[in-house]
Amino acid sequence: QVRLVESGGGSVQAGGSLTLSCVASGVSYSSYCMGWFRQPPGKEREGITTIDGDGAASYADSVQGRFTISLDAVKNSLYLQMSSLKPEDTAIYYCVADWEDGICNKDRVAFANWGQGTQVTVSS
Repeated sequence: QVRLVESGGGSVQAGGSLTLSCVASGVSYSSYCMGWFRQPPGKEREGITTIDGDGAASYADSVQGRFTISLDAVKNSLYLQMSSLKPEDTAIYYCVADWEDGICNKDRVAFANWGQGTQVTVSS
């Protein structure tokens, strides 16, 4: 059984940085696609980044160059380093994981496993 628990959310001023963590249990890292989604207030949930079993990362245009996804299999943890934050980055951020099944990129929308979410608020 896969379990994902996010932490690290909070409030930060525009231009600041924040790192989210996701402790993942029950995941086969070499065969899984993992990533981060977010849901801004009043908007639909969107995928922003993924990382596959070989460590290849994919980013949505909205976060490319500002966010970095990484995986530490020894610590059973997925990370999202966020810098140059903007007010429009305000959202609930979710950690996701699922079998790779041949697709692991920013356009993948279906994931079987979701964390509970962590709030990120960026003030101007």
